[in-house]
Amino acid sequence: MTDPENSTEWPIQELARITGTTSRTLRHYDSVGLLAPSRIGANGYRYYDRAGLLRLQRILLLRDLGLGLAAIADVLAGDTDTVTALGTHLDLLEQEQERLRRRIASVRTTLEKTRRGEPLMADEMFDGFDHTRYEDEVIEKWGEQAYRDSDAWYRSLSDDDRADFGRRQRDIAADYGRAHAAGLAPDSPEVQEITRRHYDWVAAGWQGRRPTADAFAGLGDMYVADVRFTAVYDRHGTGTAAFVRDAMIAFAVGL
Repeated sequence: MTDPENSTEWPIQELARITGTTSRTLRHYDSVGLLAPSRIGANGYRYYDRAGLLRLQRILLLRDLGLGLAAIADVLAGDTDTVTALGTHLDLLEQEQERLRRRIASVRTTLEKTRRGEPLMADEMFDGFDHTRYEDEVIEKWGEQAYRDSDAWYRSLSDDDRADFGRRQRDIAADYGRAHAAGLAPDSPEVQEITRRHYDWVAAGWQGRRPTADAFAGLGDMYVADVRFTAVYDRHGTGTAAFVRDAMIAFAVGL
């Protein structure tokens, strides 16, 4: 085994072990231009030098701060400094805080009126729950047609189909949480089977279109970079969203 104190370079498996990540994640970082190996041996093994080790340390620190891969790439390229990137992340957190404030107020109003036997107003009950609040965001990222197709598909579902679609997502999230709590690795066979179900669920939501490797891995990044997604998975245990992201990245490598 390589001695990390005296090495000038590390094979990919050793670097993954030292840093607590996976070799699949490191290969994905290479594929998206974040972290290239210093050399590739004749046997095909990837090796990383001290500069790569330091760069990986920065990547992992920025990930811990909640930045997505695109934002990290900007920071490392010098196009965006860490303060600016964190400012963007803070804006997202504050938006989520405001949405949660509205939702809490909505539930509190419903509870108080129910206790007093007063009539409920629909706009009070559903403040903070409007699914169309993401319309502009979706159109900006994927185009207006993508939003229209998705919205039309969801509206076409029966109540039972909508309930089943939501139940599948909740089951997947809960299984991720249990796997994370059990200490399983994101690229373990057990977790990758959960991720396969997750991939199929995403494809169903995309009206049968199978996500590409980059699209699926990018979606995993959103689960950490966007607090609205993070909240869904981290309710099953702190750090579960990052665990899901790494599992999705590992799965994307095999697509």
